Amino acid sequence: MENVFRLVDYKDSFARRCVMVNGPVIVGAGPSGLATAACLRDQGVPFVVLERAECIASLWQKRTYDRLKLHLPKAFCQLPKLPFPEDFPEYPTKKQFIDYLESYAKHFEINPKFNSCVQSARYDETSGFWRVKTVTSTESTRSEVEYICRWLIVATGENAECVVPEFDGLSEFGGKVVHACEYKSGESFRGKKVLVVGCGNSGMELSLDLCNHNALPSMVVRSSVHVLPREMFGKSTFELAVLLLKWLPIWLADKLLLLFSWLILGSIEKYGLNRPSVGPMELKNMEGKTPVLDIGALDKIKSGGIKVVPGIKRFSSGQVELVNGERLDIDSVVLATGYRSNVPSWLQEGDFFSKNGFPKQPFPHGWKGNAGLYAVGFTRRGLSGASSDAMRIAQDIGKVWKGETKQIKKRTTACHRRCISQF
Repeated sequence: MENVFRLVDYKDSFARRCVMVNGPVIVGAGPSGLATAACLRDQGVPFVVLERAECIASLWQKRTYDRLKLHLPKAFCQLPKLPFPEDFPEYPTKKQFIDYLESYAKHFEINPKFNSCVQSARYDETSGFWRVKTVTSTESTRSEVEYICRWLIVATGENAECVVPEFDGLSEFGGKVVHACEYKSGESFRGKKVLVVGCGNSGMELSLDLCNHNALPSMVVRSSVHVLPREMFGKSTFELAVLLLKWLPIWLADKLLLLFSWLILGSIEKYGLNRPSVGPMELKNMEGKTPVLDIGALDKIKSGGIKVVPGIKRFSSGQVELVNGERLDIDSVVLATGYRSNVPSWLQEGDFFSKNGFPKQPFPHGWKGNAGLYAVGFTRRGLSGASSDAMRIAQDIGKVWKGETKQIKKRTTACHRRCISQF
């Protein structure tokens, strides 16, 4: 009898259903998804937002370190239709940015379907609709929902999954190994010898944070890197770059940025930081590689607080051997090795997205595909690029929506119809 009740409970807790969405489905409730939803709301287009985590902006809330601030001035990071509060500093903190996103979602009445992990999304040519299968799990229930929609907006972004490289002998190391997404503060590493793998903005900032907490960081620099001051002559470096690019070709703008950087920072090559042969803005356009905006790490490198080391050959118990033959005794490893798109793992489509999870067409043409497929947040141009995508997408869908429905009064809620599951 007990087994019968268990069987009944299991069947009751397992639900399958199909939902017809009267508008687009947005996959991802980070800044890109929120910006798109807000712009659609402004156009009077209903929508559904699917989010695999239990909160908005899960990357910011769950996978960022405590000392994080926006790298660019707030004017370049605010989302469409709602600016940052005037009393926010020029470079908002992590908490301030999360508060802004929470108020943004509330202001535009964006209510994502949380804990909805998309398993697959494919275009059904017979019906002319996208079929988006999700799994939602709680402690007591597990449900599978298939959303059917005319438009699919991919807003999972460039940083959906951690990149964890394989290193020879890492399993023998024996010490603490964490990815940057798990790192919160250098407090727990106080007095420890820490190897930071990666020299991008995250690697530099984590090394600085470790140094400020009296840890002993060594930062692995495997390739060349552009390090620029965050501000030049009272202006943010990003703002200055945008201004230069309005009047000058990119190669000349790069030369001026590097000249200004040399005047402010001096030569960095003698500290093991070799600059690429391609300028910072051109490299960003070609490969999406963002220059490091220095906020103090370079001074620590110059003073010896942060040691710069070459690439890794292999790990052993409590040690790492570098490619130059040097061996370091270390207690912990922090992998500041970045993130990647996860689109190929769930989107069944091969024309618009490439195998690396980014649109095949470069900026500014990578926001719209075929059959109602859109992408937002894949421009490698940060929050300003995502905002630009969001506005284009909303205008494109809004034009069709208003033309077909002859809508005059803006609608504010999505309309769903349940139908028989197609599982």
